[in-house]
Amino acid sequence: MGKYFGTDGFRGEANEGLTAEHAFKIGRFLGWYFTEKRRKFDSGRARIVIGKDTRRSGYMFEYALVGGLVASGADAYLLHVTTTPSVAYVVCAEGFDCGIMISASHNPYYDNGIKLFNGAGEKMDEEVIRLVEGYLDGEDVGFGAGAQPPYAKRENIGRSVDYVAGRNRYVGYLISLGMYSFKGIKIGLDCANGSAWTIAKAVFDALGATTVLIGGEPDGTNINQGCGSTHIEKLQALVKAQGLHVGFAYDGDADRCLCVDENGEIVDGDKIIYLCAKYLKDRGELLKNTVVTTVMSNFGLYKALERLGVSYKKTAVGDKYVYEKMTQEGYVLGGEQSGHIIFSKYASTGDGVLTSLMVMQAMLDTKKSLSALAAPMEVYPQVLKNVRVADKRRAVKDEEVQAAVEKADKRLAGKGRVLLRESGTEPVVRVMVEAEDTALCKECVEEILAVIEKKGYAVKSE
Repeated sequence: MGKYFGTDGFRGEANEGLTAEHAFKIGRFLGWYFTEKRRKFDSGRARIVIGKDTRRSGYMFEYALVGGLVASGADAYLLHVTTTPSVAYVVCAEGFDCGIMISASHNPYYDNGIKLFNGAGEKMDEEVIRLVEGYLDGEDVGFGAGAQPPYAKRENIGRSVDYVAGRNRYVGYLISLGMYSFKGIKIGLDCANGSAWTIAKAVFDALGATTVLIGGEPDGTNINQGCGSTHIEKLQALVKAQGLHVGFAYDGDADRCLCVDENGEIVDGDKIIYLCAKYLKDRGELLKNTVVTTVMSNFGLYKALERLGVSYKKTAVGDKYVYEKMTQEGYVLGGEQSGHIIFSKYASTGDGVLTSLMVMQAMLDTKKSLSALAAPMEVYPQVLKNVRVADKRRAVKDEEVQAAVEKADKRLAGKGRVLLRESGTEPVVRVMVEAEDTALCKECVEEILAVIEKKGYAVKSE
């Protein structure tokens, strides 16, 4: 992780940790960098595509980025409100130099973020991120320390282009992946008042499903508020009350998906990985017979995969790391418990709506309910608590905190695990304990949190 860009972009409270000036400067640098890169091969100007979710501050960051890009000589193509995976798709499919998504994912509306994609639709190369951060800090990254990229002049000044057509192509792409008609299937969709607001329903309606939409009335300040994948209880109640076959909940930028089965029970990312691994293995499509998970995946997933005869790899938390491992070693399925699921045959990042389609395909092809597909995986009790801290790295490295972790690990006696880690996107430390007994999990977590608070690292949320 860099100084500004974490595992999933540059994120912070709008006009506090992340300002319009930051966005303008990022646009200035990227416009210059990719225009210079283009000039080595042809005389054309750089083309950069931008999407955003439904946060009020998205307008500010969108136009600040555009101002910086065109001032440096690049053309900015605006997808407007769209999903993170749609930006990744359009960059690759339409031959853009770079993609930018304005979103803070599952965070509250007052936060926002800037995510960058390279020309292959993958999370931006670390070298470019390093250069962007260096420029933000006034370092010499190609035009002198403290200096600005040269401004484009006359006919070389860039322009902005309304590019809703790109978003529509992405919707068409998703529809094309539907192998079966969804006619007669009743589906609940919780779009978190975010990016999937129009896209998800359009896809499922086109495939013939009867859809019931909640979290589809964004007003700029209600994204993720009591809805979506972080507040899935509303979708659970909807599925049960209306007798739906399945429900899908997305986060603010729709790069993750959690499911609700016909009984109103949650099917999280681990269970999605399990059922999709089994489905692909049975069809002979699980290349190398291996899936990629993160260290946050449940023991129950690994036990279930072992029974299937499926191998697994573990990475640090973040779909960026999952995708890197998948591409390095040639795997087709990977993801996180939180619902970032990657199907590398179809996408270069987690895609909530695509995940929904893959789950539907497994259900329709096997003629089984979602509960039946997920049932073989038994979840170990897991307790996860987050604590906001002033210095997450110092808190995690503290000797007394580490001693508390070791003490908890000994209590589990090899029948569980303890995980203490820094959030990649927030000033938060996450404490997770997994064991056969929920009460023991809670005790261990509370003991570790007590030490963090005693040492003065915890801060109160406003």
